[in-house]
Amino acid sequence: MLELEANLQAVRRRIRAAELASGRPEGSVRLLAVSKTQPAGVLREAYGFGQREFGENYLQEAAEKQDSLADLDIVWHFIGPIQSNKTRPIAERFDWVHGIDRLKIAQRLSDQRPEEMAPLNVCIQVNLGGEATKSGVAPGGLADLAHAVAALPRLRLRGLMAIPAPTGDVREQRAVFRRMRELLAGLSMPELDTLSMGMSNDLEAAVAEGATLVRIGTAIFGRRPSART
Repeated sequence: MLELEANLQAVRRRIRAAELASGRPEGSVRLLAVSKTQPAGVLREAYGFGQREFGENYLQEAAEKQDSLADLDIVWHFIGPIQSNKTRPIAERFDWVHGIDRLKIAQRLSDQRPEEMAPLNVCIQVNLGGEATKSGVAPGGLADLAHAVAALPRLRLRGLMAIPAPTGDVREQRAVFRRMRELLAGLSMPELDTLSMGMSNDLEAAVAEGATLVRIGTAIFGRRPSART
């Protein structure tokens, strides 16, 4: 799939250019390929082009891909809100979770993470705009949630995640991402090392404001087909 390879190369060039423009070292920003609705064969192709981290939103679909691609050393990320009845398979199958927004879910993930596995890496999702349609903790509740999650034995709190409202205004993009950077710094938890923010249309602004992981779907895979449940 020459188009897939070209797309991956183009995104990597964008990330590197953004790193350079911000005076950041090469490799300071990781690429997470958001592969929801993509078939396992496409992920295998992307793996062949050097991609190792993939993000999924739909548990059943992800589990099928994980079983099909079990021979590959993929780092699996679960992105998005989590229902209580789905915490066990997520705790058992994934390396990262982006989207912790309440302590109950974090506690269940910790309790259900198998002892033989490394602690589950998690990011807390922040809802900066108070959008009713999006998950995430309000900035005012972030500190209490972060310290509670960090104390759970089978989780490793890595940082923060956000899904800002889309805008083509770079100044607005940067203002939101800057606020995320400030919130992370304000926690005074030096062990936190991850800002999961930036997507296909705003990764440059995210990198400029300190993103360490950008979540890219459309720019790699093209417009996705209809979502599965």
